[in-house]
Amino acid sequence: MMDIKRFFVEELKGVYRQRIAGAARAEASAADEADHLRGESTGRGDTKTAAMEGRMASGHRRRRKQALAEMARLLDFAEKGIARFAPTSRIDVGALVDVRIEDEAGEEERTLFFLPVGAGVELKGPGGDGFVVVVTPRSPVGKSLMGSRVGDAFEIGVDGRDREWTVFDLG
Repeated sequence: MMDIKRFFVEELKGVYRQRIAGAARAEASAADEADHLRGESTGRGDTKTAAMEGRMASGHRRRRKQALAEMARLLDFAEKGIARFAPTSRIDVGALVDVRIEDEAGEEERTLFFLPVGAGVELKGPGGDGFVVVVTPRSPVGKSLMGSRVGDAFEIGVDGRDREWTVFDLG
């Protein structure tokens, strides 16, 4: 189980590397465009467009810094070691959790990886086999999962539908 958890953490690191690089490229592009427009400014419209490009660069910078901070939290978490969980353990960060989700439309099963960052990211398994969805302690699902055990059930509204989530395996 530990090897698969490390695999998924490495996959999430890759997601963050892509986010950081993409935000850096977008930030540089918007900053270059703003500089260009300021240098070539011939009127009020160019000045407004340059200001807008400058705000876009700032937004991309914030997004990059946020991704860098989340990557640092992930690295710190991974460096401390990923906990092992027995089937009787309480769920906490580092757990791989299998849940059954039921509503009026039917039933599905999902595997969730409880991590400090990366909420909502889908990570593919080795060789593209299956996937897990990252949940965090701040997410609605994470808040409900925290401290629960195999066999526990809880109800969460997702996309306007109430769904019952039941924990059926923990690793």
